Amino acid sequence: MSSECTKPGGRRIGLMLWPTPGLDAGFERGVAAEAVGYDDLWFPDGEGMQDPIALAAALGVATRRVRLCTGIVPVYNRPPAVLATGVVAAEQRAPGRLVLGLGSSTSNMVDRWYGIPFERPVQRVREVVTLLRQILRGEKSDFRGETIRSHGFRLKEHPSAPVPIYLAAMGPRMLQLTGEVADGVVLNDMTTPDRMDWALEQLDVGAKRAGRRVDQLEIVMRRAILVCDEEAEGREFFRRHFAFYASAPAYQDTVIRLGYKDAVEEVRAGYAARDRARITAAISDDMVERVFVFGDEGRCRGRLRADYESGIETVAVSPQAEDAAGFERTARAFAPDVFARA
Repeated sequence: MSSECTKPGGRRIGLMLWPTPGLDAGFERGVAAEAVGYDDLWFPDGEGMQDPIALAAALGVATRRVRLCTGIVPVYNRPPAVLATGVVAAEQRAPGRLVLGLGSSTSNMVDRWYGIPFERPVQRVREVVTLLRQILRGEKSDFRGETIRSHGFRLKEHPSAPVPIYLAAMGPRMLQLTGEVADGVVLNDMTTPDRMDWALEQLDVGAKRAGRRVDQLEIVMRRAILVCDEEAEGREFFRRHFAFYASAPAYQDTVIRLGYKDAVEEVRAGYAARDRARITAAISDDMVERVFVFGDEGRCRGRLRADYESGIETVAVSPQAEDAAGFERTARAFAPDVFARA
């Protein structure tokens, strides 16, 4: 399924593309990332960017080694039968190199943007994975769940190899489901290194339900990183980022589990009063330092090495940049030929 790794400890490192004007972070960047040794390319879904499965198919033709990973396709906006046809098209362009990352997404994206009710996300993810695996095996669909159904659909063509399914997870129910039904988990910054043992325990609970253990899953961390000369710049950038997490219902429970209930309540009050200063003041320096990665190249590389030591096997570097130069700086800092020597 994957190419041989050359990272310290044999672990993988990937680059998350961000195909949007002005960043130089789309198709051509993906080709260049393979050339400098990245193991994976990761493709986001949302914010009006290019479809990740279509982009994976295009890069499948233009690359030879790098693994192509969606991160993360929502389970609501493509029926599994439609999703499967896109998976086949992409995987046939890159045999054995596609990873399908799925997740529930958020009510803001699913309900507001796409006009689809955001209901029962854990059950929806379970049912989509079950039905999708049935379809990708070449079987005629025969499924009636609590949130989706499909009968009589069959693919005309099939993937050349089984397509691994990874799930995005933060809370205990989704982590346990991931351990039970998925091939890997995609975590994000809110699973801090000091919370990794807890996350792995939750994954293992689910894995045991399927007669296996957590070490049979690939553990991926999607890391938002801002490489910058002044730490204060990164701190203020991610303070605003953290305020978003603390204000979004889909993330508030996770922020509270990190021990920041008072901050969540203060952010809620700030939004209710439309008081931006109150919102940002609720996010302390210690909170930002614990969760996010920023600073110069050496500092950021040290944080990623700590991720590997905490149990992460694959880091998907997601450069946080406002222009092409900023994206290039972060992408270059973690290019394997540079990272391995630094």
